[in-house]
Amino acid sequence: MAINPPPTDSSSTALTIQALPTEVVHHIAAGEVIDSFGAVVRELVDNALDARATHIDIGLWPERGQIKVADNGTGMAKADLLVAAVPHSTSKIRTQQDLWQIESLGFRGEALHSLAQAAQLQICSRPPGNTAGWQMTYTPQGNAEGEIPVAMASGTVVTVTDLFGQWPARRQRLPAQTRQLKEVQWVVYHSALAHPEVTWTVHLSDRPWLRLTPGDTAMSLIPQMLKTVAVADLRQGDDRSKNMVQATPASLSDHHLYGVIGLPDRCHRPRPDWVKVAVNGRLVSIADLEQGIIQAFRHTLPRHRYPLCFVHLSVDPNHIDWNRSPDKSTLYLHQMDHWVTQVQGLINTLLAGQADTLSEQSHQRRVTQLIKAADQPGAYGGPGIAPVNLSDPLPQPEKTSLRAIAQVHDRYILAEQPDGLCLIEQHIAHERVLYERLQDRWQIVPLTPPVVLDHVSDQQVNQLQRLGLAIEPFGPQGWAVRSAPAPLIQHPDRAEALLELSQGGDLQAAQVAIACRTALRNGTPLTLEAMQQLLDDWQQTRQPRTCPHGRPICLTLKESSLARYFRRHWVVGKSHGI
Repeated sequence: MAINPPPTDSSSTALTIQALPTEVVHHIAAGEVIDSFGAVVRELVDNALDARATHIDIGLWPERGQIKVADNGTGMAKADLLVAAVPHSTSKIRTQQDLWQIESLGFRGEALHSLAQAAQLQICSRPPGNTAGWQMTYTPQGNAEGEIPVAMASGTVVTVTDLFGQWPARRQRLPAQTRQLKEVQWVVYHSALAHPEVTWTVHLSDRPWLRLTPGDTAMSLIPQMLKTVAVADLRQGDDRSKNMVQATPASLSDHHLYGVIGLPDRCHRPRPDWVKVAVNGRLVSIADLEQGIIQAFRHTLPRHRYPLCFVHLSVDPNHIDWNRSPDKSTLYLHQMDHWVTQVQGLINTLLAGQADTLSEQSHQRRVTQLIKAADQPGAYGGPGIAPVNLSDPLPQPEKTSLRAIAQVHDRYILAEQPDGLCLIEQHIAHERVLYERLQDRWQIVPLTPPVVLDHVSDQQVNQLQRLGLAIEPFGPQGWAVRSAPAPLIQHPDRAEALLELSQGGDLQAAQVAIACRTALRNGTPLTLEAMQQLLDDWQQTRQPRTCPHGRPICLTLKESSLARYFRRHWVVGKSHGI
C-alpha cells in the first residue's frame, strides 16, 4: 500500500497556531483575576484604598452571588465611569516606565473588566466636588450603559451580582460558603493590618458580621482579630528607634520598617498563620522573610510553636517588581538579605524590650485567670487556660532591682519588687543566663585528661568536629575527645554531654543543650546571696521572658492585683486594719 508523502508546498498547509480573538483573551484573563468571592472583595477593596477611603463597608449575599463594596473615597466623575470597565483602563500608570514606580495597590486595569465578564457589574460614584453622582451598568465587554443620575454621598459603591452566572462549571466548583467567608475575612484582616487608619464593616445577608475600628498602628487591630490576645501581650517598634541604627546600603536609605510581635511567654501559635509580611500597603508572601522571622524567634518559643509577628516594609518602588502573579500576592524584592537582617534586628530589639505599664483592668484579668487555674484539678493551667497569659509585666531592671526573699521547694525564687512579688524558676532562669553567655563567648578549651567515647559512628565524629572539638581514634572502637566547650570541662556528666552534642544540630542547638545541662538543677538549695546574684544576672539578659526552650521564666503579681484579691478596698471598720 502506497503512502502519500506530505505536501512540500508550505502555502497549502493549514495553520494550526492562530491568534485568539480579543473576547477570548479577556475571558481567560477574567478567570485568572477573579476566581472566588475573596478575589472580588480584594480587587474592590484595593480600589477603595487607592481612592484614599477611610471607611469601607462590604455586603455579602453568597446564596445569590452578590457582593457590594461602598467607600468614602475620592469617587469618579461621569467621564471616568464611562471607561472604568474597558480592558486595561486605569488611572494609576501611563507609560512602561511607570511599571517600575508602582505606588498604588492596583495598576493593571483588569479588575473591573474581569468583574464585568464574570458577573453583572454596577457602579455608583460621586467625587466630593460634584452635586450628584452617576450610576452605570456594564456589558461583558466593559461598555457602560444605562446612565442614571443618583443622589449619594461622595465615594463609590460597586455592586457585583450573579457572580460566575455565565460560567456554571466555575460556580459549581466554588468552595463551601464557610470557606469563602473565611477567605473574605482574611482579605479584610490583611488589608486592615496594612491600613490601620480605615474603619471596616462587613454585613452578611444584611446582618452585621464583622467590624474593625481604626487605630494608629496595626497593634491596635490585632486584638480585634484574635480575641485571646490583648494589647499588653504585644510589642511594636520601627527601624527609626535609637536601638535600631544599622548599616544600610545607600540605595535603600529611603525606607521604613514597622513591626509588631506577640511576646513569646504570652502568645504563640500552633501554625505559622500569623507570620505576616506587608510591602507598601499590601500583604504578600515572601518565603525568605517569613523564614527569617521564624528564625528570629528560635529558642524563645516551645518546640513546634510559631510566633505572632507582623512586619510592614515601606520601600522605594524602584526596588519592587509586582509583575509576578495576577493577584499580586507575591513580588520580587531587591536586596533580600538586607531586609532579612533588618527584620531580625527589629524583632531582637522588641524581644529585649521591657514591658510597658498595664492597666488595672489587665492586672485584674490576669489575677482572675490565676485563681481559676488554681481551682482546676490536675495539671497547672487547666483546660482552656494558657499559663503564659497569667503573669503581670516583667520587672524592669533599669528602674528597679528584684530583692530575693526566699527559696520555695528548692525550685523557685521568691522576690520582691516595689509594686509586687515575683516567682522565678531557678533552673530555666539560669539556663537563659548561660545560653546568652555561650552566645557571646563560645570557647573550646583542652580537655585533660581526654574523654573516651566508645562505639561512636562516623556521623557523630563529624558532628563533633563541625562544632570545633578535637577528636581522634583511641583503640579499636574508641575515640578520644581532647577539647570541649568551656562549661563542660569540670562538669561530672561531660561524657554524656559530649554524646548528646554528637547526635546532631547546629551551633545554637549545641549551646542550648550545654546551657540546659550545666544550669542549676531544681532541688538545689541556694543561699540568699546566690539567689540575688542569679536574679541580677537574669534581669540583664537580652530576652528574659523565656528560656531557650520557650518556657516562661517569671510569674509576677502586682500589689494592686493582690489588694483586689484580698479585698483591701472594702471598708469594714478601723479594728480590721488598713
